Amino acid sequence: MPVNTLNRRAFLQLGGSAYLGTTLPQLGRLAQGAPKPGNQSVILVLLTGGCSQLDSFDPKPDAPAEIRGEFGTIATKLPGVRLSEHLPLLAGRMQHWALVRSMSHEHNGHLPATHRILTGSPMPLERGSDLDNILSRRDFPCYGAGLAAARPRHDGVPSGVTLPHALIEGPLTWPGQHGGFLGPRHDPLLVTQDPNSPAFRMDTLALAEGTSAERLGGRKNLLDALDSAANPAKVHQDAALRMLTSDRVANAFRIQNEPERNRDRYGRTAFGQTLLLARRLVQAGVPMIQANMGIVQSWDTHVDNWGRMKNRLLPELDRALAGLMDDLVAEGLIDNTLVVVTGEFGRTPKVSTLPGEKIPGRDHWAAVYSALFAGAGVKGGQVIGKSDSKAAYPVTPSFTPYDVGATVYHALGLAPDTEVADSQNRPIFLNRGQVMNPLYSLA
Repeated sequence: MPVNTLNRRAFLQLGGSAYLGTTLPQLGRLAQGAPKPGNQSVILVLLTGGCSQLDSFDPKPDAPAEIRGEFGTIATKLPGVRLSEHLPLLAGRMQHWALVRSMSHEHNGHLPATHRILTGSPMPLERGSDLDNILSRRDFPCYGAGLAAARPRHDGVPSGVTLPHALIEGPLTWPGQHGGFLGPRHDPLLVTQDPNSPAFRMDTLALAEGTSAERLGGRKNLLDALDSAANPAKVHQDAALRMLTSDRVANAFRIQNEPERNRDRYGRTAFGQTLLLARRLVQAGVPMIQANMGIVQSWDTHVDNWGRMKNRLLPELDRALAGLMDDLVAEGLIDNTLVVVTGEFGRTPKVSTLPGEKIPGRDHWAAVYSALFAGAGVKGGQVIGKSDSKAAYPVTPSFTPYDVGATVYHALGLAPDTEVADSQNRPIFLNRGQVMNPLYSLA
């Protein structure tokens, strides 16, 4: 049940405004060679829409112009490894990153591909329009929701946070962003504000002025006595109460308390401040953070691929990732934080121009693309996998979004084949991929 349908008495007796604007629901086996999972966090940096591998992480400077594109390349700290010329800060920090150039799957559609990377599982019901968002409750859960179901916590810290917005296109919410078949009680906390905005506040996570934790607890006891035990909203009320009586998450969202020089290092952009906020959430103990780098079409560069990438997408991402990596290393968080940077697929090797358009771009391409990994035992300073001379197909063993999912769950302390119960109490494996073991050992 959505938060805004909680009974009126609950709002009045628990301080009302504390719930408003908070979307809560919102509110095994180890792979050989991989580190033992512990109290780890994961930041999934999603390049939503699909980033061109040729113009970012896997350039082909010797390919013909209609493959190579418009960008030059830049040397990195890894001998013989080059990146796009528009990623100079990343190039200077490649000793911390493992670059996988052989990501691959078979689906070029945004919806099923996004479901794959956000859940590590195939989308049960293929759909390509705004048929019915109710269908999304048959989807697999996102990683934060899977973690919440498999390992519930009661300390007021959400298992998952998605920021700075949901991925929505018109009436359609893209799949894989919430609890799916686990139900809304496990949905991640959704932030729906740009942390770069001067008006950014998450005041709904703080107690109303003049209300103490003890007083709120008394109101909660009274509400429990009045409400039926079968109240379907009770689980959300309890979760919200735990968040209100713990200041860890509320303090993390007070990004205005971050020193100005730190905010500047990440870049005063939505990308930059989103990753700064992700780092603050890691420090608050949030285990799973999905950081959306743009709206659903941000990296979907069918038109003006090179203009969009050089003028905004790559420079803003480059600076944001540099700020994040520098802080994770300096503050000792890198050993316990897995960072994954990926889109749902890549872009076509051949440059094309859509009918009716004048500026060329690249279309969807899932056959091969690239992803970055760092932290939580990942061995930085290596390139894993290889694509062919056109960045069209892998020429070494490939990895799938399901394997990314297994690796994420591993970092969160769950075996990929952990079972959870669906809404009909049937056991279902969270994931069927394999942990990406080469990340954890240098070739």
